[in-house]
Amino acid sequence: MARGERRRRAAPAEGPRAVEREGRVGPGRRDGRGGRARGAAGGAALAVVVLALALALSGRWVLVWHRARRAVTLHSAPPALSPDSSSPAVAPDLFWGTYRPHVYFGMKTRSPKPLLTGLMWAQQGATPGTPKLRHTCEQGDGVGPYGWEFHDGLSFGRQHIQDGALRLTTEFVKRPGGQHGGDWSWRVTVEPQASGTSALPLVSLFFYVVTDGQEVLLPEVGAKGQLKFISGHTSELGDFRFTLLSPTSPGDTAPKYGSYNVFWSSNPGLALLTEVVKSRLNSWFQHQPPGASPERYLGLPGSLKWEDRSPNGQGQGQGQFLIQQVTLKIPFSVDLVFESGSAQAGGNQALGQLAGSLLTQALESHAAAFQERFEKTFQLKEKGLSPGEQTLGQVALSSLLGGIGYFYGQGLVLPDMGVEGSGQKVDPALFPPLPLFSAVPSRSFFPRGFLWDEGFHQLVVQRWDPHLTREVLGHWLGLLNADGWIGREQVLGDEAQSRVPPEFLVQRAAHANPPTLLLPVAHMLKGSDPADLAFLRRAFPRLHAWFSWLHQSQAGPVPLSYRWRGRDPALPTLLNPKTLPSGLDDYPRASHPSATERHLDLRCWVALGARVLSQLAEQLGETEAAAELGPLAASLEAEESLDELHWAPELGVFADFGNHTKAVQLKPRPPQGMVRVVGRTQPRLQYVDALGYVTLFPFLLRLLDPKSPHLGPLLDVLADSRHLWSPFGLRSLAASSPFYGQRNSEHDPPYWRGAVWLNINYLALGALHHYGHLEGPHQIQAAKLHSELRANVIGNVWRQYQATGFLWEQYSDQDGHGMGCRPFHGWTTLVLLIMSEDY
Repeated sequence: MARGERRRRAAPAEGPRAVEREGRVGPGRRDGRGGRARGAAGGAALAVVVLALALALSGRWVLVWHRARRAVTLHSAPPALSPDSSSPAVAPDLFWGTYRPHVYFGMKTRSPKPLLTGLMWAQQGATPGTPKLRHTCEQGDGVGPYGWEFHDGLSFGRQHIQDGALRLTTEFVKRPGGQHGGDWSWRVTVEPQASGTSALPLVSLFFYVVTDGQEVLLPEVGAKGQLKFISGHTSELGDFRFTLLSPTSPGDTAPKYGSYNVFWSSNPGLALLTEVVKSRLNSWFQHQPPGASPERYLGLPGSLKWEDRSPNGQGQGQGQFLIQQVTLKIPFSVDLVFESGSAQAGGNQALGQLAGSLLTQALESHAAAFQERFEKTFQLKEKGLSPGEQTLGQVALSSLLGGIGYFYGQGLVLPDMGVEGSGQKVDPALFPPLPLFSAVPSRSFFPRGFLWDEGFHQLVVQRWDPHLTREVLGHWLGLLNADGWIGREQVLGDEAQSRVPPEFLVQRAAHANPPTLLLPVAHMLKGSDPADLAFLRRAFPRLHAWFSWLHQSQAGPVPLSYRWRGRDPALPTLLNPKTLPSGLDDYPRASHPSATERHLDLRCWVALGARVLSQLAEQLGETEAAAELGPLAASLEAEESLDELHWAPELGVFADFGNHTKAVQLKPRPPQGMVRVVGRTQPRLQYVDALGYVTLFPFLLRLLDPKSPHLGPLLDVLADSRHLWSPFGLRSLAASSPFYGQRNSEHDPPYWRGAVWLNINYLALGALHHYGHLEGPHQIQAAKLHSELRANVIGNVWRQYQATGFLWEQYSDQDGHGMGCRPFHGWTTLVLLIMSEDY
């Protein structure tokens, strides 16, 4: 509880007692007015008591109101990016992009009210009834593998998608020009997955355009339902035109016969696009090329009459949804061209329409330029990586860049009431509407922004395009509230919210997350890019506020200790209450959560933050901040303090501290199911015996001196196959731990309890490389372990990619197979930096 709050609650208690003492003087009076005086005094005393109680309650609710208001108030520091940084006038090259990572293929503008485009497809007659309509990336829809072969994050990409017997290739290229973001073109190619297929299926592609407001779309229809073009106008894009060209054979310019259907309606809401199209695929049509037998297919029974656009007169102001269906036999290619009026007037028209052979040339030119730039940046061929591993690196980078999204909306925030378990009930409130430009961990399972993931993502992006990283960091820092808090999961906009259960939409303003955005900031500090330094100068007030909030709000029970707020309560169904804010979820902590806990990983994150911010303050000449941060960084990096709080002599390693017992296990207890049973050894305050990733944090974040007496024991634990070492990478929890591989509840399988995770293995490799290049008693051992661990991690990720076509969320420490969600083109893409030995 804040000291100010205690003062507010204590002050009124003195008031009634003082008034009561004054009231007792009354009976000494002997005149006839004494009774009335006593009555008046008693009434006054009661009134003051009531008033004091009212003030106490009102003071408490004023505090609640104040906290709730600050939780959803934006920070007052100047933004790290200019307010119009996403506009076509300021960043025309980034205005259009594949910023819809949750769909297999689509583009949109970086705008709160964007113009959106997308692709759906269906194989006709493959299954009885309505064909399977593909649109959004789903974990269990049977599509895959899929991912970007090339993507430069800016103007070009090529993606391959396997869907049963079909292989789709989606490509795009942008052509700059004008004042509205330029032109762009798509090519979608559909071929049989296996060569020599005799029965070629009939496939429908659905190209659509969606507006979000009063924008104008004017379709011009040609023969047999084929749209000649769609012209339109928006305030941000000016005049524009879409043209869907006739299909051709792949690599050819001769047109192929296609059947066309169209559908035009008001915008039903982005989360409902798939269902609207599914529900409209209810009429049979015939596809009959000249000289061929007719085939039936399900098509859209649409109309282009304006009065039919909005059924029942609804939808005015909602925007428009216009979709063209083209159906034909595979193999074929279709080009879609977007032309900006200002770009065409500015000279692009003279270059010719970006379709057919011109588009082919542009795509091939961009692919060659990407490969040349990739080798120059990462030097995998020069380092001796095989052609297959080089391809893996290109896919890792491309799929991360192709997963960058632009989101806009309001998050739900539960304010920080100051005291855990205080019982103070408040409702979540809406955060102001804001944009977020961010990569995502997984297009199929986590297609939204995650704070601690993003710092790792940007380590990869930064090497390729520092400007993109500055844009992303600036957007994340724009989410800072008045206290300096950033929500750890950002679910912004209808599309993102439709994929998250309601109970997980709310972000708690008391809960932190590892400050990994400081990892790319630290990398900026090592370089000499003037643009990076200029950005950091603008961003410093927000970075400082964010770090200060973390340092103060997560303070532990003793000085220089820290505790993650937001552990799960000790429910009878949980083996070990999870610590979601740490990012390590079910990693074992003290068995009985309490305010006495000291969390080792959090202390190390704060130490890293103090070090980075102190260095940045000095470089920027921020003398006041440097005077505050420098001593804090020195105190947190002092090994004596770390030893005192976290070195466990009885365990021989660093550890958490808290109210703990190892004598806990899940046992069946009908009818409740599996429940936690505590054995005879009751919990007590002690170091937590949970050897794993948390143990390594002083090493992972390079906080130890190369001559530290604790470095050797940590390297020994890391290298021991009985503990953390596996042929596939470092496991998250020691094989010797009683929690290893254990479920956390009947319905909650192990997550950070043995599996190999690439983000922590990357930190470990960076630390081994660091200590392997510093003189000390463990230099040779660290260098040797770096070489062996790097080979293990790269080898396993490559083998699993060969076998499945996916990068995975985590890998088994038993046989190396991919686990969790896929594709996981988030921090698993760090395999690229591991291959290039860039830490």
